[in-house]
This record gives sequence, C-alpha cells and structure tokens, in this order.
Amino acid sequence: MSEQKQAQQHVVIVGAGMAGVQTAVALREQGFAGPVTLIGAEPHQPYDRPPLSKAVLLGKAEDSAFDVDFEALGIELRLGLDVIGLRAADHEIDTEAGPVRYDTLVVATGAQPVTLPGAEGVPGVHLLRTLDDAERLGPVLARRHTVVVVGAGWIGAEFATAAREAGCAVTVVEAADRPLAGALPAEVTTPMAEWYAANGAELLTHARVDTVEPGRVLLADGRELPADAVVVGIGAHPATGWLTGSGIALDPSGAVTADERLRTSLPDVYAVGDCASFPSARYGERLLVHHWDNALQGPRTVAATITGAADAPYDPVPYFWSEQFGRFVQYAGHHADADELLWRGDPADEAWSVLWLRAGVPVALLAVGRPRDLAQGRKLIETGAAVDPARAADPSIPLKGALR
Repeated sequence: MSEQKQAQQHVVIVGAGMAGVQTAVALREQGFAGPVTLIGAEPHQPYDRPPLSKAVLLGKAEDSAFDVDFEALGIELRLGLDVIGLRAADHEIDTEAGPVRYDTLVVATGAQPVTLPGAEGVPGVHLLRTLDDAERLGPVLARRHTVVVVGAGWIGAEFATAAREAGCAVTVVEAADRPLAGALPAEVTTPMAEWYAANGAELLTHARVDTVEPGRVLLADGRELPADAVVVGIGAHPATGWLTGSGIALDPSGAVTADERLRTSLPDVYAVGDCASFPSARYGERLLVHHWDNALQGPRTVAATITGAADAPYDPVPYFWSEQFGRFVQYAGHHADADELLWRGDPADEAWSVLWLRAGVPVALLAVGRPRDLAQGRKLIETGAAVDPARAADPSIPLKGALR
C-alpha cells in the first residue's frame, strides 16, 4: 500500500484488550501511517488480563495497564464507549456517542463470561473478567471470606488458588465428573483433581447449582454450601452480539469466521482474538482460541494484511499457560485428532508432561513444571517432525532428542 493511500485510510479497532492494542501497535511497527482509532468499552487505560486472577486480585500489583504510549504512536483512544452496531454498506459503526466512519475495521471485542442462570443480581455473586471485577473481589480475599467457586476450569482453578493463598475457605463446584472436563481427557485431568484437596480447597464434582441466595449456594442434590461470595467461572463466549444484523458471517459459537488472513466475510473488516475463529491447515479444522497468545500473535497478521505485507497465512500452534496450586501449567497445540498419548514422568510428582501424537508426529503437549519440555515440544509441533515414541516417553531424554 502506498504511503499516500495509507495516510488517507482510517483504521478503527473495536476492542481495547490485548488483541486490539496489539493490532494498533503492529500497524505502527509495520509502517502504517494513517489514522488509527482504538475504541474500548471500559473507561480504564487498556490493560492486560492475566494478572487479574493473580497479582491484581491479591493486591500485589497496582494495575495491569499496557506499557504503550498511545499518544506517541498517534493512536486515538476512545474509552468508555460502547459500540452497538455495524453498517458495513456505509463503512460505519454505531456507538452510544454517534456513528464512527472507518475505511478498515478490526473487530477485537474478545469474549464475555457466561453467567450462572438465576444468579444475576444476587449480592455476593462475582465474575472475573475485567479490572473492575478484580477490584471488587480483592476485598473478599482480604477478609478471608468463605468462597464458593462455580466451575473447575482454568479460571476457576486460578481463582481458587488465589483465594487459598489469601486464606479463604474455598469450595469448587463442578457439574462434570472432573476439572477441565471440556479441555483435556480424563486420564490427564484425574491427577490434577488431587491438587485441590492437597491445597486445602474442596472440589465437588457431579455437582450442579440449583439456586444462589445471599450467603449460600444450594445444589441440585439438596446440599447447602455457605458462601460469603460466589465466583462464577463456567466459560466465555465471543462478544459479538453487537454485530447482529450486520451480515457478518458467524460460526455456531458466535465467533466471527475469519479466513487465513483474519479477514471476515465483509469487505474491509477483520477479526482477531477471542471473538474470531480461523481455519488451521495444520490441524485441518477451524479453531477458536480463547487465550492470550492468540491475541498477541493474530494482530501481526491483521496489520500485515492491511499494509499489504502479509506473506504467510495465520496458522499458529495455540499456546497458553495457567498458574494453579503452586504449579506452572503450559499447553501447546491441539490434541483433538491425536491417536497416541505419551506420559513423560509420573503425574503424582510435581513435574510431568503429556505428549499427543498423530501418526507419530507431535500435535500437542501439556507440561506441568517442565518448561523445557514445552519449549522443545512446541518446536516439534511447529516443524511437524516425527518422533520415536519410546524415546519421547522417556522424561530423562530431551524431547528434541526423540526425533526419528
């Protein structure tokens, strides 16, 4: 794209989380000279989310604002502004403050937490997605309240970890038969379930919430749990409701169906981060990745496509990490189509890994306290190199030494 055309092209980014901020920064890093406007629904300076369930929640960090000088980069911030619609034919979005015209639009509105039916508006019920959520929950932990966590997924485990560290009595309620049931196979999550009791948290599985009342949670089987506070962590869905009626293509989850360059079905409209799915040639299916690394990597592809510098499709090895119960848990890849699972180490120990193969080629890896396994396994997944299963299952052999 010529500098003259760039200077006249207005890029509007809706969503001021990691994906939106990184898109704006990547545009400038890649030499885009035109006006860039970043619109965020929250009034706060754009901030990073991972510290919310850790340092911010425990009062160990003032905030988690991005270290970005938006003014120096020539990025206009419009914060505390809800976007309510998209009229693609007019190249305009509708906001509470009136329409905003764009030449190029980037949808980066992320995901919003699933609420617990019947619990909305009940005093003491919390979500953990925003800075305001974390600030409301900080005093709960500081007072060492009795806490019930609904959902034993990644966010539930991280909050339970922080609550136990703060000295709260914690009960985690999970409808499935084990934690992380939707994310990992039973043989992997079964040993992880033991982490709860070992750290003083009670994990109730096969437990469904019937009603939530001030001070208590009633389960479907009649059990009653005291609860000064209830934290709901039962998943998230793409924040794309504002696109209703726009004509943009969405998948069944509500995610925008972007292509391999993160372009949407509408002209001059891109989508990136938690709100967008993309086709993965590596895994032969469309992926929706609700993790920080995707919101960091995807913007580079968006910026490169906008500036005309794109030279490769977006096809990352998904990656995320979680800190829970004193363990650093990392995952890379996508194991859905794997045909073999290899253990590296004993899950009863503090550190171990699991490697998934498809036709002898690594496709995913979960590492608990073994960051070297993660780093080497991620490279093997990226290169698509076959390994010797016997050597790959030997934790004393570095994964890079297991290549055929």
